[in-house]
Amino acid sequence: MFKTIAPCLFSFDIEWIPDPLSAEILYGVSGEGAPGNEDAMKRLWAEAGATEEMPQPYLKTVLCRIVSISGVFREVSQGEVSIKLVTLPVDVKDSEKVKEKSILQTLLKAIGSRKPQLVGYNSHNADVPIIIQRSIVNGLFGEGMGERPDKPWEGVDYFAQSGDFNIDLAPILGRFAQTPKLNEIACLCGIPGKVDTDGGSVSGMWLRGDLQGIVDYNEFDAITTHLLWARVAHFGGLLGDEAYEHEQMLVRQLLKQEIGKGKAHFERYLAEWDRLEKLVSKR
Repeated sequence: MFKTIAPCLFSFDIEWIPDPLSAEILYGVSGEGAPGNEDAMKRLWAEAGATEEMPQPYLKTVLCRIVSISGVFREVSQGEVSIKLVTLPVDVKDSEKVKEKSILQTLLKAIGSRKPQLVGYNSHNADVPIIIQRSIVNGLFGEGMGERPDKPWEGVDYFAQSGDFNIDLAPILGRFAQTPKLNEIACLCGIPGKVDTDGGSVSGMWLRGDLQGIVDYNEFDAITTHLLWARVAHFGGLLGDEAYEHEQMLVRQLLKQEIGKGKAHFERYLAEWDRLEKLVSKR
């Protein structure tokens, strides 16, 4: 269980695909466009032990390309809590902004300047390592994310095994076979889990050119991660009953604001949230 809530917090989720260029570099599988990229992905899966039963095995994150990052940025100023949704790429139609290097540069600069408390689900094993690995692969400066204080209590340390600046909710909620999937624990709490799609569909969406669909799905998971964080913080006594209710209200307001900006996919999220809350109220 984490011990503190920092004044600046980022509950986030990342979507990635098998990196076609990695297949070309490592195995000589080349090709441009969807057919060539699909062949490259299949080669990476094959090298990872693909079978008929499991055609898309989990790949080492270093072999994957980040295509979207989304999160809820939470800030406390003079006792007032505010949240906003941050998503990269900002514009899926901008050929420069959709590049992995651009996505990572923007993220690293934000982390380096604000040093937020990071919150994820399975982020110790996946999300944080892929940020570091793919940033190094792209030759990027870490913008301070890689800095470590001489003593744990003297500053922000995203590499510390114990500490509150890199919070992974998964091992807090279970270990090994008892670790729930995000969808499982979220839905049982009355929080939307997988809406419309799941992580296994991301590669297919990317091959079809549906980056916007991936971003929408990524935003769902980011909101879910933040709501689950708030529930865990409530359990741990870091958010009282009133503060926890207020956090949920802020998220609902945020979703309605985003719908007003044209993000209609959040209408489905709100509808699913209402449905699940009615179900769990039967307990």
